[in-house]
Amino acid sequence: MRTSTGPDCGELLERSLGYALGTVAGVEAGGLGCGTPCAEWDLGELLGHLDDSLDALYEGLTGGRTGLFPRADRACGFRRRACAVLGAWAAGTPESALVGERPLDVRVMAAVGAVEIAVHGWDVAQACGRPRPIPEALAAELLPIARCVVGEADRGVRFGAPVAVPVGAGAEARLLAFLGRRGSLPG
Repeated sequence: MRTSTGPDCGELLERSLGYALGTVAGVEAGGLGCGTPCAEWDLGELLGHLDDSLDALYEGLTGGRTGLFPRADRACGFRRRACAVLGAWAAGTPESALVGERPLDVRVMAAVGAVEIAVHGWDVAQACGRPRPIPEALAAELLPIARCVVGEADRGVRFGAPVAVPVGAGAEARLLAFLGRRGSLPG
């Protein structure tokens, strides 16, 4: 579903999921209490949030839920839900979905989901002590989406204040800094 003004949202979602799946591979069951760049959540809670996000994407794509997976293995649950979302997208998507009770263009839902999944994938990598950069090309496509959907009302609630970046900073540093993350910056 490539639009004349933007990327193929399904491909963007797939690339974000692929990146996040790689970061979740570093999760160890004993590390779920580790802190994350999301100050309010430990790693287990962050993975729970990602599970909820994937379930919402799946519901938007299919009208159904992915079902419950054991909470004991959060990383496995994330992998299963990610595969379910990719399968649902590949099976064909409706033009719009219901999010809550509001209709939303599925391409918008996929693009916003791609931002959330990739950035939280980066958060997971940081929490595991195994930094894994978001690929520059992916970050460059996600940044304008993030700028469109994250407003001032989201600051302090869902995202921290933007962080200054040096002139010439790459797309990953700009994306993460826009969403209030500091770990991507040198020094």
